[in-house]
Amino acid sequence: MATQYQNLSEYDADSMPDKAKVSEQQYAIVVADWNPTITHTLLNGAIATLVDGGVKQSQIKVIHVPGTFELTYAAKQLQEDYYCLIENKKVHKYVAVIVLGCVIQGDTPHFDYVCQGVTYGIAKLNTSADGCPVIFGVLTTNTLQQALDRADGIHGNKGIEAAITAIKMANIIW
Repeated sequence: MATQYQNLSEYDADSMPDKAKVSEQQYAIVVADWNPTITHTLLNGAIATLVDGGVKQSQIKVIHVPGTFELTYAAKQLQEDYYCLIENKKVHKYVAVIVLGCVIQGDTPHFDYVCQGVTYGIAKLNTSADGCPVIFGVLTTNTLQQALDRADGIHGNKGIEAAITAIKMANIIW
């Protein structure tokens, strides 16, 4: 995560999985259209990083949802999308799903409910026994400036970090 202490948007490309393997994989991104100045910047960073990491542009599916709370539902649908059953096991279409959103603190507890709901929902998807990893790229900030700082600002681009995480998690070797 990008913080004042560490900016993970700058990464060592040599530490990434083999591009030849990654080029055969499909990734999905779900982006909230609420706060689009922020979320679409995160999306652009994620797509560019996936492509830089070896993913073909045609292997990236992007789904837009109205807001951050809706990310969980769309991620679940993509996580469950699979090609076929082989020996009673699902062959998943996507090796990872990235969710991108931005919730900025306001004057009501709405912020708390949305942040808790999406965090819990994505965490629950990641405990699914047969699902692909769902990468949490949601900014939860107190101010618009903090969000801008994490969407190509002084703290990097959380979309880049989410894409790096997706490639690494999709290619974990046990």
